[in-house]
Amino acid sequence: MIRVPRDFKPLLDDLSAAVAKPQTARRLVLFFAASVLVVGDHTVSAVLRLLSLIEPVNPSTFHRLFSHRRWNATRLAKVVACFVINRFVPHGPIKVVGDETVDGHRGKKVYGKARHRDAVRSSHSHTVFRYGHKWIVLAILVELPYATRPFALPILVALYRDKKTCAAERRRHKTAAEIMCGLLAVLMHWFPERKFIFAGDNAYGTHSMARFAAKHAERLTLVSKIVADANLFEPPPKRKAGKNGRPPVKGRSLPSPEAVAKSGKGGKKMRVRWYGGGWRNVKVFTGVGCWYKSGKGIVSIRWVYVIDLDGTHRNECFFATDPALSPEAIIEMYGGRWNIEITQAECVSRTSLYRLAA
Repeated sequence: MIRVPRDFKPLLDDLSAAVAKPQTARRLVLFFAASVLVVGDHTVSAVLRLLSLIEPVNPSTFHRLFSHRRWNATRLAKVVACFVINRFVPHGPIKVVGDETVDGHRGKKVYGKARHRDAVRSSHSHTVFRYGHKWIVLAILVELPYATRPFALPILVALYRDKKTCAAERRRHKTAAEIMCGLLAVLMHWFPERKFIFAGDNAYGTHSMARFAAKHAERLTLVSKIVADANLFEPPPKRKAGKNGRPPVKGRSLPSPEAVAKSGKGGKKMRVRWYGGGWRNVKVFTGVGCWYKSGKGIVSIRWVYVIDLDGTHRNECFFATDPALSPEAIIEMYGGRWNIEITQAECVSRTSLYRLAA
């Protein structure tokens, strides 16, 4: 029998209760506990080799545990999310990060396989494509007292389906940002009394996702990148009494973040936390404006233009859908997004977690 730490017993008990059949629950919990202890590749076969040292196991039984799954993965995800949040983030806003990762899988009969850009192997001048699955991952940032940087713990995972697969199944195609909005909606539904701050890269810094965050402004704040020459406007003026015609949807045009930075007025030097838990000396320009898209309306944002004074990083421009958020908080929140890259690199190289979630 595997003896697990006392602190993990409530989690394993809740996981068992979330599965209908006791025998299936026992195998799932046993597999989960062994996967924590196994060294090297966290494949099903590697976990079973460890379990065979404790008790006789039938490999096909555990393989069918995933291939013929009858348990609800979303219910198990809620159990894990409750355990993580109640233990590590019991109070205050919950910081969450999102990203996408490609898991190579070239088999002819693999469901959902498509040709995706591999962000790890690609650069600004060279693009590498890979056949396989693209997973949309939502993780919670957890800060531990003995670590110099937060840890990104994956909570929800969704498979991206390309347009060809969606057309064959007669389903509406969803972008990565739309899928992420769905995952965030699930998380907000599970924890209706909590507020979330989400950080994502350019793929999630879209106007549609900014509108989604603005619609749930009391529960969700989006932090992402925005182009330095973005078109920003003042809020629409109030309509004058007795005036006919269509009311204005935006106010006067504002200088772009890049133009404000080039003017050199209003910049502030500060030291902020950067990628990987390090620190950077930067010069920051910030302002508030309305991000407008024709036919979609406006979203009030705070933008932050960052110049790296150490000379090792290019200039960056971030934004948040909460104008009250400070520039330091926006920069550090986006810098914390890097931790999900580390998590996904370890998952892809060491485990078949995402494939099992399919």
